[in-house]
Amino acid sequence: MTAETARPEATKEQTKPQATQQAKPAEEKQANCLACNKPIKKLKRYYRNGKFYCNKKCWRKATLKAKEEKK
Repeated sequence: MTAETARPEATKEQTKPQATQQAKPAEEKQANCLACNKPIKKLKRYYRNGKFYCNKKCWRKATLKAKEEKK
């Protein structure tokens, strides 16, 4: 019977490290367009250079704005 009681303790110890791994903060998903700040829907999104925009027009607008800021 001591072997049976040892097993639940071992499983409790194994679950604790998993809980600490899940506690790490995950990266937040981008929810709004970078150009116009509209909410991005899953079906309607435009992905370029690792960022989401609501459409191609907003992507162009954001890239032109970034170029002007660099000058």
